[in-house]
Amino acid sequence: MEVIRGWTHRAFPIADLSFVGEARRHVVRLAAELGWPEHDSARAALVATELTTNLAKHAREGQLLVTARAALNDIELIAVDRGPGMADVPRSMRDGYSTAATAGTGLGAIARQSDGVDLHSAPGLGTTCVARIRPQGAPAPRPSAFDWGAVCVPVRGETACGDGWLLAFEGRRAAALLADGLGHGPDAERAAHVALDVFGDRVFDDAGVAMQAMHEALRTTRGAAVLGLWMDGDEVRHTGAGNVAGRLVSGTADRALVTAHGTMGLQVRRFDLAVTPRPPHALAVLHSDGVQTRWPASALAPLLARDPVLLAARIYADYSRGRDDACVLVLRPGAPS
Repeated sequence: MEVIRGWTHRAFPIADLSFVGEARRHVVRLAAELGWPEHDSARAALVATELTTNLAKHAREGQLLVTARAALNDIELIAVDRGPGMADVPRSMRDGYSTAATAGTGLGAIARQSDGVDLHSAPGLGTTCVARIRPQGAPAPRPSAFDWGAVCVPVRGETACGDGWLLAFEGRRAAALLADGLGHGPDAERAAHVALDVFGDRVFDDAGVAMQAMHEALRTTRGAAVLGLWMDGDEVRHTGAGNVAGRLVSGTADRALVTAHGTMGLQVRRFDLAVTPRPPHALAVLHSDGVQTRWPASALAPLLARDPVLLAARIYADYSRGRDDACVLVLRPGAPS
């Protein structure tokens, strides 16, 4: 069984070119903490510089999200904005093309220096670019029966994040938990961590027993909203309590995953395990109440088959409330081997 304990992203709002240096220095510090050699740190710094420069020159409401994914031995950088978008992405990726009287090599340099890049853009709506860098010669992550991705960002002004997530895989079954500690800051973060600790020890145990253990453990904290989900073939099971939302989304289906009223650790009447057939080609989206619940699945249809982090980042960029921690977790079964 593989268990992945989630990470958080640091968000850098990029209003102009003066913000570029701060984001670049943060990436260099992350590379140093990971023990990367200088040339790999320089690659990551270059990608951060090019992404933030593009945001400063071209974008509205641009942000760079950065995290070290230690479990996967890489640094993930996500650039998101609210427009104006690109009319021709393949042309924009070619060296020499520019709309701002520059050399036009930025996106090409990002692609050359990264170990994986995915980019989506819609004119008038915005652009999302995900780039990942790992040390040269390091092995790529092992193939999995599931594709997944997450964006988890503390509210502005906080370094501690009250939202947390965990994924586990065993063969062709998966489990996920999204926990939202009440409020934000260190006490909320502690509550979320307690929920993740309990779930991580009981990932594929009886769901009711696991939730009751979590409820008891959270009594020493301020409490949390949680949603646990299990995916096995075409069946999805879920349970939880509080304002954590879940949906099963495909190009033609959109089904809500409802949790019980209450707060784990404070008051929950009971834990009902719901069983839902997974619509064909559907993925699961879990998110905290730092994200609006009424986002239109149809608007995100072009991203359903892409890197799940693109989808998570787009939901964050367009529908986060901006006054609380925000977390979006996406889980999608891969094609049968």
